[in-house]
Amino acid sequence: MKTVVRLALVDPRDSSRASLKNLLLGLDAVWLEAECSSYDYFLDVVTQTMPDIALIAIDSDPNTGLDLVAQISSNLPTCTSLVISTSQEGSLILRAMRNGAREYLSQPLRLDDFLAALDRIRQTHNRGNEDGRTKNSQVITVAGVSGGLGCTAVAVNLACLLAQNPRNNVAVMDLDLSLGDADVWLDIIPDYTIQDVADNITRLDYSLLKRSLTQHSCGAFLLPRPVQMDDRSVITPDELKRVIALLKATFTHLIIDISKGYSPLDLAAMESSDTVLMITQLDLPCLRNVVRVMQFFDQKTSLTEKVKIVVNRMGLQDANISLNKALETIGHDIYFQLPNDYISMVESRNNGVPLLTHAPKSRITKALEQLAQNLDLNSDQAVETKRVAEQPKTKKGLFSFLSSGSR
Repeated sequence: MKTVVRLALVDPRDSSRASLKNLLLGLDAVWLEAECSSYDYFLDVVTQTMPDIALIAIDSDPNTGLDLVAQISSNLPTCTSLVISTSQEGSLILRAMRNGAREYLSQPLRLDDFLAALDRIRQTHNRGNEDGRTKNSQVITVAGVSGGLGCTAVAVNLACLLAQNPRNNVAVMDLDLSLGDADVWLDIIPDYTIQDVADNITRLDYSLLKRSLTQHSCGAFLLPRPVQMDDRSVITPDELKRVIALLKATFTHLIIDISKGYSPLDLAAMESSDTVLMITQLDLPCLRNVVRVMQFFDQKTSLTEKVKIVVNRMGLQDANISLNKALETIGHDIYFQLPNDYISMVESRNNGVPLLTHAPKSRITKALEQLAQNLDLNSDQAVETKRVAEQPKTKKGLFSFLSSGSR
């Protein structure tokens, strides 16, 4: 189960359903995939939307509600059923568990009870994975301090490389609504764009969003910018956060390529991200802009903590500022360095072929592979580090040295 879970709700009672909906919509960890006011149609809803969790309020008709639990458990074993009721009768709880409910919660639902149940479900699901590994969801925004720094190249190729990990599902969102060209880098002529998502924002769900994405042969999906430039103001920051939440619930990695204007949409994307890759070069205008941008982010503490500075085109002959001088200028650590490989990049872009296919052995491809591994919480390296960190520490007794002695 991913960090964000997709949930479907059924409750024939309007008042309690509205209360549950308001509670769920306030949680970043939950995407409310569907709500239903009738037990009769809920199995069809769950079958079509395939949520991680089905939340079933049974007070309206306990027998029908619990029969529904049994049907979901039988027909959709990947969907976890949670029952909610004002009744704490032992026989009712026992029947719910026998029918396949994972949790039985009290109505009205308390936030701490629900979050605790969610954690238990995650832990059980993770122990049941074939390889015992947790799939994490990450949102990575790629931003630049100037135009022409290779932000789109980094975003697109990073997504393609992350998609090579079979444990990952990766999407790219082109948020440069005026002049974005992520589709060019991937040689994709999309049927749908972020414009179509915006036009249907009030009825947006998993299946509609999935149809709006175009998959590249490398495995990554793309949500491109609008076709027409006059469509660039079609989505609000709040609506964008809703789209990001659904993509986060669907994919292990979402890479967002923003514009250089740091508009309200760009800021909303960064606020919704786990990591912001700030792309720069070792020249005075770029380094000065790094300082300006970081000063601006200092007003938004949550953004400052997410920023990782990446220097692109290291070794560029025209650059006359040393790395040490750059560190003094910007006052921040540099997270990663990408080598200058102009020929490989230009040929990759003009042919619409990712670097992993066009120039798999080039310096820039190898560097981006390392960057992807560093950022990928599902990589073998990250999983092993987490496994070692979670191992219980062994306490040594006073005479423990005897156990290691010769026999």
